[in-house]
Amino acid sequence: MKLTKKSHACVRLEKDGRTLVIDPGTFSEEDAAVGAEAVLITHEHMDHFDESRLRAAMDANPGAEIWTLRAVAEKISAAFPGRVHTVGHGDTFTAAGFDVQVHGELHAVIHPDIPRITNVGYLIDGGKVFHPGDALTVPGRPVETLMLPVMAPWNKIAEVIDYVREVKPQRAYDIHDALLTDLARPVYDHQIGTLGGAEHLRLAPGGSADV
Repeated sequence: MKLTKKSHACVRLEKDGRTLVIDPGTFSEEDAAVGAEAVLITHEHMDHFDESRLRAAMDANPGAEIWTLRAVAEKISAAFPGRVHTVGHGDTFTAAGFDVQVHGELHAVIHPDIPRITNVGYLIDGGKVFHPGDALTVPGRPVETLMLPVMAPWNKIAEVIDYVREVKPQRAYDIHDALLTDLARPVYDHQIGTLGGAEHLRLAPGGSADV
């Protein structure tokens, strides 16, 4: 499986000539989802969900479909009739040849005064890749490659480190990193890499790796 990091929280997965994209939001490239056969959205926040990027993907491939939770599906089902599937915690499905399991229900707490929204994570091909969206969800099964939300208004580095320890992946690649400056990256790289207990890796936008 080829993993390509797009800006911020967006990831492209390619296998057997088929492509699945997760979370093409406003911080991602405008064509981040173009060429995808399947698009998965974890939650409704704009840095993970942008209708114009979905429109680009849907127009480029009339057979492309979207899987997402109810809060997002209600916003876009009319725009893409028959091409949006609603999923929730515990669901399993196949999209673009990838086996997907849905884990999690709620976004992490940003502040007690901000109501929590729904959020799901996607476990791909039995644990090859796990993208948790905006939560520190532990899928409860082995994970080879964890997409790690490294910097967000709702987390701190101690929580990120403990999350890696709890999931116990073989490797963790940074996502949710648009707010993290290059000046601060060495601090995060050192602390997560030293204390997380897993190989800690980073791809620049457009960079790829085989997983």
